[in-house]
Amino acid sequence: MLTKPNKLQPGDKVATISPSWGGAGDPEIRWRYEQGVQRLEEVFGLKVVAMPHSLKGTDYIDSHPEARAEDLMDAFQDKSIKAIITNIGGSDSIRMLPYIDFDVIRDNPKVFMGYSDVTIPHLLCHKAGLSSFYGPAILTDFAENVKMDPYTVNYIQKTLFTDRAIGEILPADEWTSEFLEWDIKNKNQKRKLQENQGYELLQGEGIVKGRLIGGCIEVLEFAKGTEIWPEKAHWKDAILFFETSEEKPSPRSIIYWLRNYAAQGVLEKANGIIFGKPKDETYYEEYKESIQLVLKEYGLENLPLLYNLNFGHTEPKIVLPYGVMAEINCEQGTFSIVENAVV
Repeated sequence: MLTKPNKLQPGDKVATISPSWGGAGDPEIRWRYEQGVQRLEEVFGLKVVAMPHSLKGTDYIDSHPEARAEDLMDAFQDKSIKAIITNIGGSDSIRMLPYIDFDVIRDNPKVFMGYSDVTIPHLLCHKAGLSSFYGPAILTDFAENVKMDPYTVNYIQKTLFTDRAIGEILPADEWTSEFLEWDIKNKNQKRKLQENQGYELLQGEGIVKGRLIGGCIEVLEFAKGTEIWPEKAHWKDAILFFETSEEKPSPRSIIYWLRNYAAQGVLEKANGIIFGKPKDETYYEEYKESIQLVLKEYGLENLPLLYNLNFGHTEPKIVLPYGVMAEINCEQGTFSIVENAVV
């Protein structure tokens, strides 16, 4: 069982960090960071502090993984800070690994949230025994043009601000992954939303439950074979969650990676899989075929598989808490988080 952090309350102080890409500190998009901070303050009533190295810009952050790790460790150790939210992902948070003190995380449980390459810091928390939150980031969801999406706001509040069971996670009515240049002249331009077709049950029957574990499937590849790769016990009876990034990996890559999970025994141990909406819905059908191909190869045609969920590289999005009990109802085609994520 992972330790659940304390719930957030208006007035709490939260820290922002840059564990991978340092763009939040670059002058041309600094406005976007400030807009995300403003939403944290105005929508959620939180007080925001940027960790000392987090806004030093792309070049500095790229050259100093030890400084990124220092920000993370200091944010955990600071008793006045109740949550840590990442500015954005990137591609190399794995470079922080040599500088991490797992005892610091273990001894100072608090909310930690982000997605994409932030999968690696999530695995750091996981190794330390802390439940963290695969969810929105400052430069994307919080800094959404014009206003935050109400769907995202709702699931942040239900997940982080209340100690009640989260309950059924409804599909978003609409979605977007349109990219508008992060120039201040686009600040008041809304992104185009498209109708969302909802979840697809690709296989499985009955109702299954399991503890959530997963992340961005490309980033998880960085962690395989390292000290932060979860022990076998954590995969047993789990509900796996996978999603793909803006790099839109090929369907063949999905096959190769999932065959590795199968060879490890991870897929056989799991109780079910949820898979996020592909970026731009690119390879939407091909990914379905790839996943089911591997499951068929390993005799897992009955493993519940729910597809097209709103997490990861799509907006709006839900928040997935690591280690918290979730449920796939194959009869109803629904997904629920059946316990509280915070205490």
